[in-house]
Amino acid sequence: MSKILAVGETVPGYDVPVLNEREVRAAAGILFFFALVSFLNSWLMGNFRLTQIFVIAFLIDFTIRIFINPKYSPSMILGRFAVRQQVPEWAGAPQKRFAWAVGWTLAVLMFYLIVLNNVIGPINLIVCATCLTLLFFESAFGICLACMIYNAFSRQPARHCPGGVCEVFTPHASQKVGAGGAAIVVTFLALIGFAGVNWFPAAEAVVAVAPPAAVPADGQCTPPDWAVAMGHAEMWKLHNHCQ
Repeated sequence: MSKILAVGETVPGYDVPVLNEREVRAAAGILFFFALVSFLNSWLMGNFRLTQIFVIAFLIDFTIRIFINPKYSPSMILGRFAVRQQVPEWAGAPQKRFAWAVGWTLAVLMFYLIVLNNVIGPINLIVCATCLTLLFFESAFGICLACMIYNAFSRQPARHCPGGVCEVFTPHASQKVGAGGAAIVVTFLALIGFAGVNWFPAAEAVVAVAPPAAVPADGQCTPPDWAVAMGHAEMWKLHNHCQ
């Protein structure tokens, strides 16, 4: 039986608190979706309101995970509902909590920069890209990148990792990629690149035959400060028909 203030469940046969890896991955996928939408909205549209809202939600969610109990985290509840009919795959909670602490730190930094001070610049892009990378690897591959550095800061090595990567593991023959698999991927990418170059017109050609767009009046083609600060000036001009 789990306590209210705890991180992980006590399950017979496991010597440390554990979490349902399927639930954790589902929650990461949910957060990744909304993080990507907010990031693209900021990058392509120049509207940071959605990002500010997501940062607040992300920070609250991870605060609950770390300082109260992950079972009460909104994203974990949604993830638990999504995989409710799947057999649990238990993973060690200590390394997961460390990984969440990394995400929480990034969320605090983003909260300070973009929510409290409305700071827009390269640091925001780096932090957002880091969060997206961590969430993507967790949800898509079940690889906790932050968990990999857990052992460097903990006296006890991580245990009960997804896929048994914490223990000595010998891959089955069917799991090996080999030279043949690598050749297939390289050939596939080469064919896609060939098709993209030879089967579709270049962007310049499309622009050349397209009807001229209305150009804003004089004085309206100067990129705003936020676009210049984040290196978005040229794209802003393109979106506003200034090129």
